[in-house]
Amino acid sequence: MLKRVSVAGGLLLALLAGSTPGIQAADAWGSIEGQFVADGKIEVPLRFKKGDPTVKDGPVCAVTDMPDESLIVNPENNGIANVFIYLRKAPAKVYPESKAPPKDKIVFDQMGCRYIPHGVAVRVGQPVQCISSDAAAHNLHTNPVAGSASNFIVQPNDKVGQDVKFDVVETLPVKVVCDIHSWMDAYWVVTDHPYVAVTDKDGKFKIEKKRCQQQRVMSAADCEGGNRGWSLADVTVGAGILLILAALILPAVQHSRDAARSNACGAKLKAMHVALENC
Repeated sequence: MLKRVSVAGGLLLALLAGSTPGIQAADAWGSIEGQFVADGKIEVPLRFKKGDPTVKDGPVCAVTDMPDESLIVNPENNGIANVFIYLRKAPAKVYPESKAPPKDKIVFDQMGCRYIPHGVAVRVGQPVQCISSDAAAHNLHTNPVAGSASNFIVQPNDKVGQDVKFDVVETLPVKVVCDIHSWMDAYWVVTDHPYVAVTDKDGKFKIEKKRCQQQRVMSAADCEGGNRGWSLADVTVGAGILLILAALILPAVQHSRDAARSNACGAKLKAMHVALENC
């Protein structure tokens, strides 16, 4: 089990687990569980305050304070929400009952001039039903790299909305924006397999039905200017050769003053090393 990962305030987190020659997978199915926790107290800034007269569609959008959702940290336990954990490529073997994409639609709402949920895991071919619970019109604009973009208006209080589907895998999370309300954004990760999770409000996640193999993931990254890197994370996962990409939906960077430190972290992450051990 991935017990805990400490994330420095200015770090764009990426855990990469690669393959090692000679490793053979056991014929068993397991799961990955873990929690992403911020290292130290982090103040989540606001994009605007309740009642701000400069906000477009204020009677709908400025009825409460609007948080900056690029980094959501639970003040009770420092858990980081909306972290994607997923395999960038489908493994050779997938749990039989999980091969086909879910038939159920994912409901993607616009509520209080925010996208709900902020982070979405969607399979290729699975419909995302884009609706609105707001009394103001919104625009939904996806920005994929491999596939075709969607760009349409969702009318006020439209509970039917419009479906969006992806025909191809997107290696990186797809940014979704509203061109009417500039602060509105969300991210969708699009895969052709079930091995994906999004952390909840406590920073916790679980990926199930992966063939059993144990991986020990370590990072030499040091992003605070001292000797405070990441603690060892023991990850119990399922089957075959596993590549894990755990990436924050947006860089956990506090505005432009942290940009240089974030770039330094990215360079150091390339020094990450991985040791694979059989279960």
